[in-house]
Amino acid sequence: MVMAVVAILWRIWRSRNWVVFEGKQFEIPTLMRQFYQQYEEWMGLPADQAPRVLIPIMPSTAHLDDSQWVCMWDGATKGGSHSAGGMVLFDPARTLFLARGVQFAQIDDPAVVELLVLREAIIWCMEQVLSEVRFEGDAKVIIDKINQANTNDSWLSAVLEEIVQYFRAQPGFRVRFVHRENNRVANLVARKALSLYPTMSRFFDFQTWLASRV
Repeated sequence: MVMAVVAILWRIWRSRNWVVFEGKQFEIPTLMRQFYQQYEEWMGLPADQAPRVLIPIMPSTAHLDDSQWVCMWDGATKGGSHSAGGMVLFDPARTLFLARGVQFAQIDDPAVVELLVLREAIIWCMEQVLSEVRFEGDAKVIIDKINQANTNDSWLSAVLEEIVQYFRAQPGFRVRFVHRENNRVANLVARKALSLYPTMSRFFDFQTWLASRV
């Protein structure tokens, strides 16, 4: 009971901050979905044993462009062992179109993982022959570097330069930062891909699994 009370107060406080500082609308159904999500996380239930995750299958609504596809991506790491990424593609009607997970062995640097997942997401969208895509992720430092074409990072420079070149070659591709709360769908896929390691996650039906969790 104490955990539930703390979780709902925490979500009310976060929602208040979104309204005041980000100009978002306060919606009770959204608040309740976030409360159940927070409560389950704090109680530490394994993802596959918890009740269905009550979050919206929807990209951030703050910057909707009805002419564009949206690809959300996120990375997940397991210290010193392996990492994974999740990508979720929405069509212009904001309907879930595809979901995919990727895995990386012996890579546990969060920044490197985020870059590698974004690179995979770009290539994935190119394979779908898409020309107008907005990529949304919560790795702000990396996204700022890409948008500023700043590849002067000794550790990340090679992958950064490759991604910047992809965006230069694809004028309809853009990348935008969204808060972690708005990137939960991609995070779900990333964590599932992480849990499947070392199974070849490309054979797993992430789209059906994701639909069953929401």
